[in-house]
Amino acid sequence: MNHLAAPTQNALATRIQTQPTLFVPDAATAERFMGFFAAHIRNPNTRRAYYRAVCAFSTWCEVNGIHTLTDVKPLHVAAYIEQLDFAKPTIKQHLAAIRMVFDWLAVGNVMTSNPAHSVRGPRYVVTKGRTPILEHDEARTLLTSIDTTTLIGLRDRALIGVMIYTFARIGAVLQMNIEDYYTQGRRGWIRLHEKGGKEHIAPCVEKLEVYLNEYLAVLGIAGQHNLPFFRTTGRKSGIAHRLTQQDAFRMIQRRVKAAGIATHIGNHSLRATGITAYLKHDGTLECAQQMANHASPRTTKLYDRRGDEATLDEYEKIRI
Repeated sequence: MNHLAAPTQNALATRIQTQPTLFVPDAATAERFMGFFAAHIRNPNTRRAYYRAVCAFSTWCEVNGIHTLTDVKPLHVAAYIEQLDFAKPTIKQHLAAIRMVFDWLAVGNVMTSNPAHSVRGPRYVVTKGRTPILEHDEARTLLTSIDTTTLIGLRDRALIGVMIYTFARIGAVLQMNIEDYYTQGRRGWIRLHEKGGKEHIAPCVEKLEVYLNEYLAVLGIAGQHNLPFFRTTGRKSGIAHRLTQQDAFRMIQRRVKAAGIATHIGNHSLRATGITAYLKHDGTLECAQQMANHASPRTTKLYDRRGDEATLDEYEKIRI
């Protein structure tokens, strides 16, 4: 493998083509290749990540003189995976994307076999989540520090509140439309469109209802269905559009910094914060799994940080 080039990740990124040349040598192959992303992968985030992965592999093959699909061997896939300088979960995602694309092409008789089938990725076992979370007082400080005299402040508080109090994924929150917040039985409810086309309904605690109602009152579009719930102000373009995950991430960074919170968090941290707070206040793992819409209790268990405090207490016994 040593004779194969191993360009840096930045060099690979700059060479990625809009359509990877390895997978589009002719119209029939290109149609089958694009069909994988159009028909087989439904989640837009997964589609984007997988497409980037196969584009990077195509570029690496071109750099190393591999120009046709029939030239790709298990050795080449293994060499590519081995030189990736990413975290292990990202490397495994790259391999999964390459393997699934080759499977799709093989089923479509574009290739006779899948050269990535026998390649194994790095071993990665997770027993505890690594997503940074906010402590109880930090989460409260974040929410109360937001200036709610403006529409943007009301929007940001409502968005953060939904993620903390309903354990919602950022993608599902940003896909909410106006009709996805409604009243039933004197209680506010939100409808979340989760991964895999699953619909998840969650009740709103009193505090979250206040956040959402105050935001909608100032927004002034309550009752107008099919409009995005969390949207930009439209000050720059003149047209309000649905917030993106990048918009939400930048907003959270601003709010955390303004609140004087040192913990470095992202979008997913708010969901993790809510689940952890629930478990620390005697919530059950089974109910947390249902509320978070996790398919497996093993996933929910990753958010259980109750052992951190016990561990810290033990370490503090080292009195030197």
